[in-house]
Amino acid sequence: SFVRSAVPSTTWSGFGRMLRRNTRNVHQPQRGPVEVRCLFVILCLAAAGCAGSRTLAETSPDERFGHRYEGQAPDGRRTVSIDPAAGDNQYAYYPATVETVVIRPAPIPADDPEAATAVEALVKGAFPDGCLQLHSFVQERTGNIVEATLQMRRPQGAVCTSVFRPYRFYVTLEGQYAPGHYTLKLNGRAVPFEVRIAEAES
Repeated sequence: SFVRSAVPSTTWSGFGRMLRRNTRNVHQPQRGPVEVRCLFVILCLAAAGCAGSRTLAETSPDERFGHRYEGQAPDGRRTVSIDPAAGDNQYAYYPATVETVVIRPAPIPADDPEAATAVEALVKGAFPDGCLQLHSFVQERTGNIVEATLQMRRPQGAVCTSVFRPYRFYVTLEGQYAPGHYTLKLNGRAVPFEVRIAEAES
C-alpha cells in the first residue's frame, strides 16, 4: 500500500526555499592579492628546485668524457674503429654517413680556470650494407675551428649484403682546448660546442 508523507507538501517547499537562501548567504573566502603572490612564489621555488636537481643529475654516458661502450651499446649501435685496409685489395671510398655528433670535453677544475683540456667526439652513423667500414679520420684545427673528414671504404667488386648497420665511433680531437666556444666541421656539418670550467662544489 502507498503511504503518504506526514509532512504537508507546502512545508517541504518552504524548507527547500529556506535551504537555498541560506546556502547563497554562506560566505565563500576569496584569495586576496597577497595570498596569490605567496602562492606564485611557492610555485616558482618548487620549479627552481626541480630544475636544480636536473642540473645536478649525472649526465648520460654518451656525454661523459672517456666513457666507451665495447661491442654493442644499449641503443643497438656497435662500436667501431679504423682498421688498416688489406694491401692486396682495391677500394672505393665515400664520405661516412653521420647522423649525430656528441662533443665531450674533459672537465676543467674550478680552481684552475686557465687550464686547457682534451676534447672527444662521439660520432653516430650507419653503414648501408655489409661491406662498408670506416677508413680514415683526418682533422685540421685553425683557431677555434676544427675541420674533419670521416671516410668509409668498400672493396671494389664485392657482393655485399643489404643490411643496415648502425655504428658509434669515438675519436679524440687534436690539441688542448681552453674554456671558450668552438666548432667542429665534420664532413661539411657544423657542430658548435663549448668548453666550460667545472662548477665549484658547494
